[in-house]
Amino acid sequence: MKTIDVNGRTYRIPQEPTVVFTIDGGDPDYLDDALDRGIMPRLAAMLADGGQYCRGASEMPSLTNPNNLSIVTGAPPALHGIPGNYCRLEDGALELLNDPKFLRAPSIHAVLEQHGVPTLMVTAKEKLRRLLGHGGVPSVSVETAGETGLPEYGIPDLPQLLGTELPEIYDWNASHYAMRIGLAVYRARRDLRLLYVSLTDRVQHAVAPGDELSDRFLVEFDTILGEYLDEGFTVGITADHGMNAKHTGDGTPAVHYLADILEQAGVEVHDVVLPITDPYVRHHGALGSFAWIYLPDTEHARAREVLAGLSGIEEIWNRADAATVYEHPQDRIGDLAVTASAHVALGSRKRDHDLSALHGALRSHGGRHEQIVPLITSRPVFGPLAARYHAGVLRSRDLHDLVLNHLTDLDHETALAAAAAAS
Repeated sequence: MKTIDVNGRTYRIPQEPTVVFTIDGGDPDYLDDALDRGIMPRLAAMLADGGQYCRGASEMPSLTNPNNLSIVTGAPPALHGIPGNYCRLEDGALELLNDPKFLRAPSIHAVLEQHGVPTLMVTAKEKLRRLLGHGGVPSVSVETAGETGLPEYGIPDLPQLLGTELPEIYDWNASHYAMRIGLAVYRARRDLRLLYVSLTDRVQHAVAPGDELSDRFLVEFDTILGEYLDEGFTVGITADHGMNAKHTGDGTPAVHYLADILEQAGVEVHDVVLPITDPYVRHHGALGSFAWIYLPDTEHARAREVLAGLSGIEEIWNRADAATVYEHPQDRIGDLAVTASAHVALGSRKRDHDLSALHGALRSHGGRHEQIVPLITSRPVFGPLAARYHAGVLRSRDLHDLVLNHLTDLDHETALAAAAAAS
């Protein structure tokens, strides 16, 4: 079996079509609720036929860019260089981390492409496409699919290929369009071997599990998942992060505006950087449960004292310790890293956050409580990762290792027996 080496790991080159789905904001609560109520029959059947579903952890902060890059590189942010959606660079510049120039490690897909293995990256959000497509990987986003096509595979018009109208990025079904792009391109190019499809969390930012909109989202996801399975795909499913309500009972956002609080306490602050910041302000208004604070060395102790006195503040690490605890590149993180509890968000200054365009009451992510994600495979896991997988201690960045290296290739009855023995 031919293999490739990527960022310190060895991967088998897939001989059958393989797809990894990242459900943006796909907290396990959504899938658990849907499976309990029987509204995802294809996922349920996949699991009954030998597929497996365990929990794992995303990277911190629990955000879109660092986690998608960890999933496709199999490496932590310290190696691939993307610790957030947004950061402050060493020269003080504040940057959205959407440009491939910030990457420090290749993706599994890029190395496969170098070995002549056809791959494809499909995303809902354009902010991810440039990062995921780095290294010559054919890539497309729902946001720009109507303009760019997929010239690498001779497809000038993706909406025409799909035969359906292109949705807007804030439409509830933008994620499903990304899934259908991957399926349509595979049907046009049967030689594709590794697809990565990254969704958007518009629905999860708006509603909790069990809501009608959530059900509609999951039912459609399940339908398209079934089409991939019918085409013979090996499937892996994870999420970049979970999701929690971050508001009080009356819908008021529960937010600590850190720059306001510290300055009112007499602490000098250079910057409060919120790594959740991205172009999609209707999702979260740049409010999540993780922040970096830049301030003079002489202010560290006082800042920690003030922050520790706030309800809902859970972790405060200095730069060196944060780099170790969160596996971050030291040159792209703050002097202090701060996390909040499940139902508390962190902001900079209140005047800097316009929440008027939110989909509803604030639901967001970024902290430890959104770090739990599903790790689902379409066949039983075996070998040296099996014990760690079933113990729930793997990360989302291990999913490609699982689906490429550690799934059985068994008939139905043997698969059921192997799944039962492993669990």
